[in-house]
Amino acid sequence: MADQIMNISKGRFVEFHFRVDNNDPTNAVLVMTLWRSASEADDTLNNYDDLAAIEAGANTEETDGSYARIVLDDTDLAAELPDDTANDFEVDIAVDQTWSTLSNGSNALDKLILNYDSDSTAGTDSNIIPVAHYDFSVTPNGGDVTAQLNIDGYGRAA
Repeated sequence: MADQIMNISKGRFVEFHFRVDNNDPTNAVLVMTLWRSASEADDTLNNYDDLAAIEAGANTEETDGSYARIVLDDTDLAAELPDDTANDFEVDIAVDQTWSTLSNGSNALDKLILNYDSDSTAGTDSNIIPVAHYDFSVTPNGGDVTAQLNIDGYGRAA
């Protein structure tokens, strides 16, 4: 599960998952981003309302080597169903996501942020809503870097 659901996304992350899974709107996607060590404290990250604001803070998104944001559409998401026994709702990504041959000159990473973009064709980070952040301590060395957000799902509403 997420270390924290961002304040702007509390009560909404299941909705974002549904929107991407149902192509509503058509170009809605989830976007996974990696951040270099020395990211701001969790309680500070938690307060940002869009990806551009995170970038404007004291945070550095990975840019070197073969890094690219991972964009997830409806085909990448696991089917979602509420658990009426546990009285909760878990959402998940169907498979672990991998950045292949990631090499960034030994810059350590410390955060993975999952974001929602309602229009992936707009190309502006100020329209991307941060959903949740995860501790992700990795120092890329040219090999693959794989993210398994949680075996039980990337978030749970209860």
